[in-house]
Amino acid sequence: MTMIEAGQLGQVVAVSGGSATIAIDAGQAHAAPVGGLVKLRVGALWAVASVRTLAQASGQMLAEIDFLGEGGEGLAGFRRGVTRLPVPGAPVLPIAEADLPAIYGAHDVPSVEIGTVHPTMATRAALLVDHFLGRHFALLGSTGTGKSTAAALILHRICDLSPDGHVVMIDPHGEYGDAFADKGVRYDAGNLEMPYWLMNFEEHVEVLVTAQGPERAQDIDILGRCLLAARGRNRLAEGIRLTVDAPVPYLLSDLSAALQAEMGKLDKGTSSLPYLRLKARLDEIRGDPRYGFMFSGMLVADTLDKLLARIFRLPAEGRPISVIDVSGVPSEITHVVVSVLARLVFDFALWSRGEATKPILFVCEEAHRYIPADTTGAGQSVRRILERIAKEGRKYGVSLGLITQRPSDLAEGVLSQCGTILSMRLNNERDQLFVKAAMPEGSRGFLDAIPALRNRECVVCGEGVSVAMRVTLDDLEEARRPASADPVFTTLWRETGGEGEMLGRTIAKWRGGKR
Repeated sequence: MTMIEAGQLGQVVAVSGGSATIAIDAGQAHAAPVGGLVKLRVGALWAVASVRTLAQASGQMLAEIDFLGEGGEGLAGFRRGVTRLPVPGAPVLPIAEADLPAIYGAHDVPSVEIGTVHPTMATRAALLVDHFLGRHFALLGSTGTGKSTAAALILHRICDLSPDGHVVMIDPHGEYGDAFADKGVRYDAGNLEMPYWLMNFEEHVEVLVTAQGPERAQDIDILGRCLLAARGRNRLAEGIRLTVDAPVPYLLSDLSAALQAEMGKLDKGTSSLPYLRLKARLDEIRGDPRYGFMFSGMLVADTLDKLLARIFRLPAEGRPISVIDVSGVPSEITHVVVSVLARLVFDFALWSRGEATKPILFVCEEAHRYIPADTTGAGQSVRRILERIAKEGRKYGVSLGLITQRPSDLAEGVLSQCGTILSMRLNNERDQLFVKAAMPEGSRGFLDAIPALRNRECVVCGEGVSVAMRVTLDDLEEARRPASADPVFTTLWRETGGEGEMLGRTIAKWRGGKR
């Protein structure tokens, strides 16, 4: 005979793996809404589950639930996962307000609060920072859902908690520089000063080799020999096993001279066209002021230590984030710039093993641009290094944060490497399916809520939270918000005057290539 618990809503009807079906008296369905929590008696423990679906049948409500975790009386010692499943007939009770801190609390580990747990009014949603960063994270959401503001909120909270941290953020639209003016430093094409010689061979190929088809392989072979010769002229190359990938400074004039020397050795009748192509491309880049932030003749000195100190915030001095604004970088080499920065993060972590560990968070906005599912075409160097960070970065203290509105366009498997997923509203069914495949078991019931989320709401699941939850994100102070708000057309179109001066200023910046 089944024991009746005080305040009982109903009982278990069927159990299957990580889910169950429960029957609830129709008059008490309000106490177990979709997305809400219930608890079920399992011996001396209580199992906690989220309500995924509700359906009426024969005067009662049938609900599908997903198990989240278990605890003792008052949910003391609550932990994710269940060791025992309830049996049919087990009583089901509503979650009391006093139980919520035990479920959603940070349990005395470093955490930051980002919002309020839905459907409660006051229960705070906490990210467990070490778990959140230690297993990578992904922030997903269609355009206009508040994704950029959510990213700024999370990073501000983390920077407030750890003012001596080390965060590098790729900002493709120039949205975040002002938002982090008090917490970091903004670098763009005007002050980045990233030396060309930091590129590895693959990145050199993406910048300098323009030929396609059979001619491309020939140009790559020539570039490899000449680049090695140019690097070899630096005294830093003495006593090391020099490779084309080694970050040894070289002069662009030495690379040009090596191409000229190789061309001079050609037998009569051998085409010099590959050498001329490479020299023409090199001269084009050297003469184009848009590439000055990387290919300036002033960047030949060995300044690797100073660059790493600036970009990685070593020391942070209370401003732990570097915002790398690549909106002013020529589009044809943007992926190379991101590749170099990502590789510097990974190689620094790799080669500094044995030193005091300096974990680095690398945040990539518009991640689908840089880790595309397509394995051909331009941008393969950045895809490969970011995939490597996703797979191996945590071993070396590198955390990866991916922000995108098109998760289905990401390289296969990358999303599943993210231990925490924060999903805002996704309107595309294909994107929803990709997120569902990447969500951990026990959390997939929350996927049903993703198309119905309001702006500034998200579903959070994985290692970075105590249990999966739907969260209403906090408001962010105006000064800390990214410059990503939609224009108010009906207001802005009523404002007139000063158009001539505005056009003059705009054209001057346009022609000068400076924002």
